[in-house]
Amino acid sequence: MTITHLITHSGGFHADELLSSVILTQLFPDAQLLRSRDRQVLTPSPEKIIYDVGGAFDAEAQIFDHHQRPGPLREDEQPYSSFGLIWAHYGCDYLAAMDVPETDIDHIHSSFDAKFVLPIDLLDNGAIEPSVAGPLSILTLPSLLGSLKPVFDDPSATADDDAFHTALPIARSFVEAMIRNMAAKARAQNMVVEAIEKAGTSAILELPMGMPYRSALEKSEADHILFVVNPRGDDWALGGIKLSNDTFEQRADLPASWAGLTDAALEEASGVKGAKFCHSARFLAVASSRDAILEMAEIAVKEATV
Repeated sequence: MTITHLITHSGGFHADELLSSVILTQLFPDAQLLRSRDRQVLTPSPEKIIYDVGGAFDAEAQIFDHHQRPGPLREDEQPYSSFGLIWAHYGCDYLAAMDVPETDIDHIHSSFDAKFVLPIDLLDNGAIEPSVAGPLSILTLPSLLGSLKPVFDDPSATADDDAFHTALPIARSFVEAMIRNMAAKARAQNMVVEAIEKAGTSAILELPMGMPYRSALEKSEADHILFVVNPRGDDWALGGIKLSNDTFEQRADLPASWAGLTDAALEEASGVKGAKFCHSARFLAVASSRDAILEMAEIAVKEATV
C-alpha cells in the first residue's frame, strides 16, 4: 500500500514530531503532510502514518504516539518520543535513502540514535531537564527549533502550520549534516587504520588529507602517536591530538617557544625553513611543505618526550 498521508498534530510543535517529519518526508516524498487533531483524519488506515498523536504505539498499524500511559520504553526503560519510535522503525530505510553504504547502516543507525535521537526523546518526555546544558541550554537543538514557533500574538490563523513548514527544512539540514558526518567518519576509518599501520612505531601519523581520526586511533590503541600531519590546501598542517571530545587537553602540545609565532619569527624559533604559523594554544602549526612540517613534527616529538 502506498503511503499517501503523513499525519501529526496541529497547534504548537516540538522537536520530536518535526524531526520525525524529516525522516518520513524523505522516505515518502509524495505523501501529504497534515497537521490535525480531527478524529476522522487520525483514524488509522494502511495509507497513513500517524505520529506524535493518536494515543497509541502500534507499528503494524503505523501509529507512533508516546503520550499515552504507559508510554513506550526502550530496552533500558528510557522513554521514547515520536522521534525515537520513527527512527527505530524507519531509520535504516532513511539511511539507505541517504546513500549510506549498507555495511555502515547498522553502526550509523545505533550511533545516531544514541547521540542525536535519545537526547530529543529524554527532553521531550521530561526525563532530563534543559538545565543540564547549563548556560548553553538555550542553544540546544530543541530550543533553537522551538524558537521558530510563532510569537504569542501572531494573528494569522495559519501561524503554527506556517512556522512548522518553515522549521522543517532547517531541522532537515541538521539531521542530514549529522548523517553525512557519521558516514564520513565511517569512510575515514579504514584510511586512518592504514595510515596507523604505515606509521608503525612513529609518534607521527601522516594522513592524505584532513579527516576524522581520533576514534580510529583509540580503537587501534595507538597511544604512542602524539601528532598528526596532513596537507592543507597549498600548505601542510601539524596538529595535536585531543584526549577526548570533552577537553582541549592533548596527548602532547607543540613547543612553547613556537606559540603565537608566524613566518620569519617561527622559522627562527623552530629552526625550520618554511615554518609559517603556530597557534598560541599550541595545538596547530602550518608549514609550506611536507618536508618542513615533518621536520617540525620531529622537533615537537623530541621536545614532548624528553
